[in-house]
Amino acid sequence: MNRDDKKDTKVYTVVINQEEQYSIWPADMQSPLGWKEVGKKGLKEECLAYIQDVWTDMKPLSLRRKMQKHTQHSAL
Repeated sequence: MNRDDKKDTKVYTVVINQEEQYSIWPADMQSPLGWKEVGKKGLKEECLAYIQDVWTDMKPLSLRRKMQKHTQHSAL
């Protein structure tokens, strides 16, 4: 049996950074610096499915804000 055949039963937590980018992190470890838990824990597949549902705009928050300001100034 190779590594790919082994089922991952580790529990993960979904984390988010200040740019509103998502990731998963082992639930039994402290979240990495600059990341905070969003309240979703589960198996890897569950956490990744959650991220797919909620992370609808992959652009970092700072870029979205710049784009929004540019759009507002262009409308004036």
